[in-house]
Amino acid sequence: IKIDFAPLNVPLARRLQTAAVLQWVLSFMLLAQECIGTLVILIIHTCWFLQVPYLWLYFDWCTPELGSRRAQWIRSWAVWGYFKDYFPIHLIKTWDLDPSHNYIFGFHPHGVLVAGAFGNFCANHSDLKELFPGFTACFHMLPFWLCCPFFREYLMSIVHYGPVSVSKKSVSYVLSKEGGRNISAIVLGGAKESLNAHPGNVTVFIRQQKGFVKMALTHGDYLVPVFSFGENELFKQVNNPEGSKLQCIRRFALPLFYARGICQYNFGFIPCMKPTHTVVGPPIPVHQTQHPTPEQTEELYQTYLEELRKLFEEHKWKHGISEHGTLIFE
Repeated sequence: IKIDFAPLNVPLARRLQTAAVLQWVLSFMLLAQECIGTLVILIIHTCWFLQVPYLWLYFDWCTPELGSRRAQWIRSWAVWGYFKDYFPIHLIKTWDLDPSHNYIFGFHPHGVLVAGAFGNFCANHSDLKELFPGFTACFHMLPFWLCCPFFREYLMSIVHYGPVSVSKKSVSYVLSKEGGRNISAIVLGGAKESLNAHPGNVTVFIRQQKGFVKMALTHGDYLVPVFSFGENELFKQVNNPEGSKLQCIRRFALPLFYARGICQYNFGFIPCMKPTHTVVGPPIPVHQTQHPTPEQTEELYQTYLEELRKLFEEHKWKHGISEHGTLIFE
């Protein structure tokens, strides 16, 4: 097998970008497990006195559902700028947002590790502040990541407003804030979509996802479709057709992905250097309805699907998708 090694004269900036992405990948693959393992080792070796300071977790447990917190100095680390420039990741605005409203950004597709959502809605190096001045973005994550001791503190220090849970209580907390200018960014496809994040795939799994529509109706907050072109091109996956044993096993773990390595381009866990363009569509006005009926929910849901498809069709030719490429809803 021929291995395509990286040249020795790679610029320093590019090496730093690769290092930034490597630490990001390893953080999601290993850091949570290492934190849990460290806690278990301390318990086994009866080092209880080292755990005493962390007992405050009992009182801090609900923080991810109550707006979380953020640390400016961590969000300003240069590593996040190198991370964004590696691909590079771009945020594209198509419409101005009324600052008197709150918004739900429905992010599509999930991709393997949600690089586009992380790069655009996290840290101070995002273009979000310039494109949507005065707005605060909350990046909603699976509660599992925010339950891991120590790792949760690291996560809550990075994201714009600190990552928050994707639970109903958490989303309601953000959307019920008065004064507007709040954005709930939610990756709607979930784990099933990540398992089907293959290059060239333009399928989004949204048929069973209507909770965000009910939430928008309940609070009267506008919906905004967001499509990240290039998200599925960053990694390749081991073949896993629907119904295979491998897919059943992987429903409970990260996808078995691969791309390039640190010093060669043939295999490894570092994503490919593919531009990612995250396009923010026009907002969909929502009239507040405290107790939406199934008919009202379905009507707004269908409107959202139409706007998402329209956004995809209007921008696909700019970002490497042929005119015959069609967005599929599952």
